Amino acid sequence: MALFTDEYHVPLLPPALAAALGTTGELALPVLLLLGLGGRFAALGLSVVNVVAVISLSEIAPAALQQHVFWGSLLAGLAIYGSGSWSLDRFTAPRLLKHPSSTKL
Repeated sequence: MALFTDEYHVPLLPPALAAALGTTGELALPVLLLLGLGGRFAALGLSVVNVVAVISLSEIAPAALQQHVFWGSLLAGLAIYGSGSWSLDRFTAPRLLKHPSSTKL
């Protein structure tokens, strides 16, 4: 909480809400991404966390900025192309998208 009050200045959000959203995003979204469950959603969510991290720091070292750009490009690739053939999305999506009236008796 102290970091979001003293060091990180997230625009438009109070420090308590920014801390809760940032912590939840940084803990939950990588797990989803690792499992390939909601991969595009997780990649887009982590992209938001990445951009907010860059915006909220008043001074960022050039090497740190370069890492954030690299991470952003990797997340953009995942958001565009999806999680791949080994993801849980690949196995669950056909079952979720199956329409009851299209089943054969």
